[in-house]
Amino acid sequence: QVKLVESGGGLVQANESLRLSCVVSGLRFDDYSMGWFRQAPGKEREGVSCIPASSVSSYVINSVKGRFAVSRDNAKNTLYMRMNALKPEDTAMYYCAPGRDAYCGTFWDQASTTSPHWGQWGQGTPVSVSS
Repeated sequence: QVKLVESGGGLVQANESLRLSCVVSGLRFDDYSMGWFRQAPGKEREGVSCIPASSVSSYVINSVKGRFAVSRDNAKNTLYMRMNALKPEDTAMYYCAPGRDAYCGTFWDQASTTSPHWGQWGQGTPVSVSS
């Protein structure tokens, strides 16, 4: 059984920073790409970042480019996302997720799934940014 445990969220002011963590168990962590999704109140879940199993590159959406950075520690089965210069529009619940394979190509379209391949979404970690 795959378990995803997100942490690190909180209530911050604009331009402050947070680092999210996600500890993964129940799958071969270094066989899969990993990334973050977020869901703001009243909006659909969207992909934010992805890092392939090899960590040779990483990807973030345009709205967070230059502010967010995703990384992973395969020895600790842990995914991270450093979020700098936070904006009120970053307010959302943040979820980590494994990709379908070692690459990020098909990671993003998992945003809308209610039956993810790994079983179920984690509880998420909330990020609230005040202006």
